[in-house]
Amino acid sequence: MTKTAALDDTTIRQYCKNLRTPTIAGHFEAMAEQAIREKQSHKRYLEVLLAMEVEEREGHAVARRLSQSHLPRMKTLEEFNFDQAPQVAGARIRELAEGGYIERAEPVIFIGECGTGKTHLTTGLCVAACRQRKRVRFTTAAALVNELVEAKNQNQLRRTLARWLRYQVIAIDEVGYVPLAEVGAELLFQVIAERAERATVIITTNLPFSEWTQVFTNARLCKAVLDRITDRAHIIETGTESYRFRRSMEKRQRRT
Repeated sequence: MTKTAALDDTTIRQYCKNLRTPTIAGHFEAMAEQAIREKQSHKRYLEVLLAMEVEEREGHAVARRLSQSHLPRMKTLEEFNFDQAPQVAGARIRELAEGGYIERAEPVIFIGECGTGKTHLTTGLCVAACRQRKRVRFTTAAALVNELVEAKNQNQLRRTLARWLRYQVIAIDEVGYVPLAEVGAELLFQVIAERAERATVIITTNLPFSEWTQVFTNARLCKAVLDRITDRAHIIETGTESYRFRRSMEKRQRRT
């Protein structure tokens, strides 16, 4: 490489640093050599470099969204075995994964017994939303209530509620597993009510709506919660037979 060529490369890297385009900085030399070998036009060479930069940035953006979502574990819809969950319509879930329900601020509710795939499906929708670069947050009902109660005790409730409202999708797992104290139920209602028709909430529960008074013991508050979350909602029943239990029994049978 001549001194002039080396100086040109150094200058290009400095421009890339100033413009914050590290992918172009790392690949422009190799891509230039390839362009010469393949007799590509200048425009084609530039297009390839820019596409690499955009792809890298989008990958980082998705990774950042996934990291900020606090998912309990990485599970995608591609990994979900719909054959083992015949009650769940795969086409309906895949349609939701396209993200239209987020744009329309429509709730999604998964109802079913433990081990029927509610959390996996919820996580899969969250991953799909992150891939679309949406702001997503996953939590359990108990963890969310505890955070809100602590914020209320520290006079930080308004700020905490505002932070939760900034997410385009929040997933509240395990609603119904633990009865809520009155103050906790009221705070959870605030989160749900403020998102109504403004932003999406995904909920998983093991209780039919007729039994939600076990969670929200104030009947009037319970009715208000159900009114908010069922309006325009996608309600998906995952069944009563535990897929995890059936899978464990099949493994045991194979061993014996």
